[in-house]
Amino acid sequence: VDAKIMFVGEAPGADEEIKGEPFVGPAGQLLTKMISGMGLSREETYIGNIMNWRPSMPNQSGAEQVGNRPPDGEEMSYFLPFLRAQIEVVSPQVIVALGATAARGLMGLDAFRTLGEVRGKWHEFAETPLMVTYHPSYILRNQSNRSKRAIWEDLLQVMEKVGMPITEKQRGYFLGR
Repeated sequence: VDAKIMFVGEAPGADEEIKGEPFVGPAGQLLTKMISGMGLSREETYIGNIMNWRPSMPNQSGAEQVGNRPPDGEEMSYFLPFLRAQIEVVSPQVIVALGATAARGLMGLDAFRTLGEVRGKWHEFAETPLMVTYHPSYILRNQSNRSKRAIWEDLLQVMEKVGMPITEKQRGYFLGR
């Protein structure tokens, strides 16, 4: 609860719904590796979502939900007071929005057209510095070093903002050296 860095994602998927914990599926495993690359353990950060339950999908009565969808504006607005309360309790030095849905939930639905417009730049939410970056699932779909480096550069800025030491090895990740 005394984490310097708070990561905020979209909403639980099927894996998270079963486990009752955010980011435990493939994207969560990658997020854990990213956090480790920063020199932290997952337990040293706080991980939450714009919405704490899995958005429902239309399905046949009694059938198990298949697939995921991002929360809509009404759902995000409903949950925002709960997220603000989490932020108050944790009081992170930095919030990292993972993906467009998290960024829109924190910055406003009409704050940008494309994630590239706001990614990698400092913003603010609840008087806390906010860094917007790609969701780990983006890397699972796009394995290029260029994509990995873009996220890593955002995380380097986060590390600098909270005063973490950065090694030359960390500075060189995904540069092909």
